[in-house]
Amino acid sequence: MKKNAFYAQSGGVTSVINASAAGVIVQARNSKKINKVLAGKNGILGALREELIDTSNETKSFINSLSTRPGGIFGSCRYKLKDFDESEKEYKRLFDVFDAHNIGYFFYNGGNDSADTALKIYKACKALNFDLKCIAIPKTVDNDLAVTDCCPGFGSVAKYVVNSTIEASLDVESMAETSTKVFILEVMGRHAGWIAGSSVIAKESYPHCPDIILLPEVAFNKSNFLKKVRQVYDKKGFCVIVASEGIRDSRGKFIAESNTKDAFGHTQLGGVAPNLSDLISKKLKLKNHWAVSDYLQRSARHLASDVDLKHALEVGKKAVMFADKGLFGVMPTIKRISNNPYQWKIEATPIERIANVEKKLPKSFISSDGFGITKKGADYFRPLLGKRDASDIKNYPVFTKGKLKLVSKKLLPWNDCI
Repeated sequence: MKKNAFYAQSGGVTSVINASAAGVIVQARNSKKINKVLAGKNGILGALREELIDTSNETKSFINSLSTRPGGIFGSCRYKLKDFDESEKEYKRLFDVFDAHNIGYFFYNGGNDSADTALKIYKACKALNFDLKCIAIPKTVDNDLAVTDCCPGFGSVAKYVVNSTIEASLDVESMAETSTKVFILEVMGRHAGWIAGSSVIAKESYPHCPDIILLPEVAFNKSNFLKKVRQVYDKKGFCVIVASEGIRDSRGKFIAESNTKDAFGHTQLGGVAPNLSDLISKKLKLKNHWAVSDYLQRSARHLASDVDLKHALEVGKKAVMFADKGLFGVMPTIKRISNNPYQWKIEATPIERIANVEKKLPKSFISSDGFGITKKGADYFRPLLGKRDASDIKNYPVFTKGKLKLVSKKLLPWNDCI
């Protein structure tokens, strides 16, 4: 008897996460073991609340159109499941919902914390002897998942940052004589500098930028930083900086740390760019501007990398293929075969090797002065940006609405979650 599959999106969304959703749904429709895909409304909360979207109601054209749509079509969440020993009732609730809706497959699409959720559910299945086949699907703009060469979502952010760096630098250069001397672009990257590091590719189009790349992997030193800014400015009359949001001082304290935490317990960061701007203004007396790419970098589908889009689609398809082959407790991971030409394949990796393991920028990718990226690093980043004319959205994006109809609830309401 065929079983239904549960699919959900978790954590910060990307410009290509819906391509993974499309990959899962399309492949599941061709599966001999899966009946239909029920998508969780707002991630794992959709399972706890028994809010399940029946994707079998959606047309083929709508499902295919998801690849051009940023954001999370079914809604995402930041919700941390407690360990099984701490909250057995949460897991029993999940399994009651899955049992009520004949769900035998679990596909969870997200980053590190989401992989942790998939792993916890996989372990709980064993503890409660519940028949649920769990597979995690990679997604994170931070590119910090272990094992996989890169993460779906990252290549498109990198492309956005590279383009933004080039364009802003040309603007600053044209105004530097009488106006702005320094420009700071703040990008995502709490503990790993993959996004900031990718901006090095801008130099291949416009050699004058970025002048300084600030990475979480390199302790921030105010005097060295100010000295570097002054050197660059004195040499060419302006300076462009790309900074990771998560840069820290020698004591390990975030430069822009706030007093609040998110649902996963991560410290909320308060803004590196304005902090650096204030430092430059006070110490160097140079007029400067700053920008925070924030949600724009992860939602810019009009600048998506075609390589990233292929990665996202294929990991979704492979997740279902792995399930059909009887592979569970795994994540589809990308293995790079060569840089030029760029070749890759997808393998199955146990979730235990990925969950709660953070992959940082290798030392071999960071220049000796700590303010740049080496050739080896550039060789890694370059193919992930894809073709320059990769976008299949012309002029402006047009998005269609699906039915997104919830199935009828069969259980009492769940009131113990947010």
